[in-house]
Amino acid sequence: MKKTLFIKNAAILTTSSLILRFAGIVFKVWLAAKIGSEGIGLYQLIFSVYMFAATFATSGISTAVTRLVSEELAIGSKQGIKRILKRCIELSCVIAAITIAILFFGADFISNHLLHEARAALSLKILAFSLPFMSICSCIKGYFIARRKAAPSSVSQLLEQAIRIALIMPLVTRYNGLGLEYTCAAVLFGDTVAEAASCLYVYIRYKLDFKNLKILAPATKKQYKLLPAISHIALPITSGRYLNSLLRMIENILVPICLTKSVNGGNGISLFGMIKGMALPVLFFPSTLLGALSTLLLPEMSEAAARSRMGVVRSISYRIIKITSLVSIIFSALFMVGGQKFGMLIYKNADVGFLLRALSPIVPFMYLDAIADGILKGLDQQRFTFRTSVGDSAIRIVLILLLLNRYGIYGFIGIMYFSNFLTGFLNVRRLIKVSGLKLDLAHTFFLPTLGACTVCLGVDTLMKLLFNMSDLFFSVVLCVVCITLYLIYLWVLGIIDRDDISFIRQK
Repeated sequence: MKKTLFIKNAAILTTSSLILRFAGIVFKVWLAAKIGSEGIGLYQLIFSVYMFAATFATSGISTAVTRLVSEELAIGSKQGIKRILKRCIELSCVIAAITIAILFFGADFISNHLLHEARAALSLKILAFSLPFMSICSCIKGYFIARRKAAPSSVSQLLEQAIRIALIMPLVTRYNGLGLEYTCAAVLFGDTVAEAASCLYVYIRYKLDFKNLKILAPATKKQYKLLPAISHIALPITSGRYLNSLLRMIENILVPICLTKSVNGGNGISLFGMIKGMALPVLFFPSTLLGALSTLLLPEMSEAAARSRMGVVRSISYRIIKITSLVSIIFSALFMVGGQKFGMLIYKNADVGFLLRALSPIVPFMYLDAIADGILKGLDQQRFTFRTSVGDSAIRIVLILLLLNRYGIYGFIGIMYFSNFLTGFLNVRRLIKVSGLKLDLAHTFFLPTLGACTVCLGVDTLMKLLFNMSDLFFSVVLCVVCITLYLIYLWVLGIIDRDDISFIRQK
């Protein structure tokens, strides 16, 4: 029953993740067409500050809600659950109120002196008012995680995205002629209203769920002081998030400033928008399927690790890493040969196409890093992943200061190569160490890379010689033919077999 519930919840999360990622890409394409790469860059810059503020507003209290409510469900009472949630929401709202005051009244200072972008001030003031809704929503989602119910959180995210798009599209159309300051403010007003609607939805779902909640176990737990219990759980988690979020925000602030100062940097905020807001979402989009697979498998692996069944852990880890490598390699090759066409098809921007091609070789390292990071957290290795993430952010900031002023966009591409290779290597190596995993590099990396490059280069050359196609038709045919031939190649060489296919279908 528990395993069925895990898989049901994972399937819900997977489906909602796919829908959200696809809707996000389509919306970002529309938004880029309306406000351009400079507008996307300004939005990303504002959002990096907002996410740092949101880290303070939520403060890790969601995790405290989950753990304390889970305990109360087992040996407590309904009144105890209500008390926990009420106190956590109160504490979260107090912190959010302080953060709102700093962000609202400090918006002009932050925009002029930290971001060096005066147009960001109005948007920061608007976004500040979404923080209490985010705080309350975070606490209630923690309750639903404890209840092992994924649907309310997933539906709230889908509702939030739908309202965001429905509001932002007419607002941007109306205010686009007034300049990027007001256009970005319109976008972020839509974000704020969507956050409020999502909060209202999860609150209603909580009231309905709590009304029907039945605690089977007799209440054997004594009353205790909640604030120390919440702090004990939230503070260690939050301190790490603060540091990581701060470093990411500093990086996002420095990149457009340094790009603008570089000799060939041009408009730094525009280049920043093309990289972070346009190229990277496209490069990461195929990984949604891999995230779905890992979501389904991680509960099994965590349970196996808890029972010291390391053979199962090694088997599942090997399958995930192998599938991630095989999938990422073919998409890396496709972005390499078709990046220019993809950039023109999606954004009608040759510069984005150049970035897709330039960054395509690091796709396998990006995917492996993300998947290995998730597996390690399932194996209780979050301290290692935290140190790796913080160390990577610190190194990136140093390299940005040293390289971007001189080498511009090429320096940033080089930093991304170094960063993704380093974190991917460290996380995979750690996974090998803690699980005893043994990788067959020939079958998981070298032969698939040879096959993917040969297939994609061959098909691309042949299509350009024999046919004159539109970008859309060329992209579809290239992807379908190359992926089909690649799978045949893997099957003939025995890199994938019936066991691999059965493994995916069963999960």
